[in-house]
Amino acid sequence: GDRIVELRAPDTGVSLLLHPASKRQKDGQPMVKLVFDVEDVTAFCKNAQPRLVFGKEHQADGYTFANAKDLGNNSIQVSSRAFSG
Repeated sequence: GDRIVELRAPDTGVSLLLHPASKRQKDGQPMVKLVFDVEDVTAFCKNAQPRLVFGKEHQADGYTFANAKDLGNNSIQVSSRAFSG
């Protein structure tokens, strides 16, 4: 099942999704990944090039996501999960 915990501010519509770290996570690896909601993952990834290069797009439970490293080598993800209905 889905191990994501969603924290939603009651008046602002702002939400924070917490993903538990992988059991394979090792000390010294990044422990945080920023995830940005986008409606069209394919278009966003294409428009982000060449500054950001996203890996393969993944399909999961009616939404799409892709991972990359930002210019500071931090793990990031774009996801259409928030728009999956």
